[in-house]
Formats: sequence, structure tokens, C-alpha cells
Amino acid sequence: MRTNRTATLVALAVSLTAIAITFAANPLMGTWKLNEGRSKFAPGATKNTMVTYSPAKGDMVKCTVDGVDKDGKPIHWVWVGKFDGKPYPMNGDPSFDTLTYKPVNDRTNNTVATKAGKVVMTGVLTVAKDGKSRMVRLTGTNANGHKFTDITYYDKEQ
Repeated sequence: MRTNRTATLVALAVSLTAIAITFAANPLMGTWKLNEGRSKFAPGATKNTMVTYSPAKGDMVKCTVDGVDKDGKPIHWVWVGKFDGKPYPMNGDPSFDTLTYKPVNDRTNNTVATKAGKVVMTGVLTVAKDGKSRMVRLTGTNANGHKFTDITYYDKEQ
């Protein structure tokens, strides 16, 4: 009985270590602050001023976004999922209800946002080689049916 318990604890420790290494190795993890001076927004765009990717339960990732909407009112939304190309629900943004992250390589993810099963936005997130900045290019259709493109730059908080 004691041997089984020890083996279980060792297996758990190895699993948790592997998960921690995976998160630490992902350059997207951490807190990113909007570099508004370098960014180009479509008219009426929401500005996500702070984005944080952190470990969540198991091998899930939590993405927390704070910013301001087109009227200057604060926004806050949260997504918990995996970077596995599958859609996961998100809360707090009425313009979409699921978000998908699909890794392209170790520094780039494609993303797709849907509302009621319809794609409303696609994007590419690329972390710079030095890991200190990232660029997000989003294209889609807003609630009024107008197409938009936003190119935003973020600096990693230390």
C-alpha cells in the first residue's frame, strides 16, 4: 500500500513539473501591456490594454483581458482553454462566445473567435524572438457588419 502511494506521489510530481516546464517554455505566457503608440486600430475598436496568460487547472491556460470599449468604458473578459485548435467558451465580451488558439510554431498562434457558431474574427499572435514584445493582427466583422483590421503591439511586463 505504501509503495503504491509513493509511486502515485512521484507520478504526480513528475506530471506537475512537466506542466510547469511547458508553461514556462511558452513565450505567450505572462502579462502583456498595450503599446498604443505602435498599434493601429479600426474606428470604434475595443482596446485591450492588458492581457495576461497564466496557468489554470491542469494543463489549461487562463487568458484575462482588461481594456476599454469604443466609448471609453472598462472591459474585462476571461477565457480558459488550451492552445490546441479547439474552441473554448469565454466570458465578458458580447461580440464573441468562443475563442480558439492554434499553435503555428513556438512563437505564433492563430486564433478564431465565434459568436453563435459563426466566425466573427480571426487573428495571428506572434511573440518576438527576444520574448519582450508581441504583435496581434486581427481581422473580422464588427456588430454593425463592417469589416475591420487591428494591428496591436504589446510589451511584456517583467
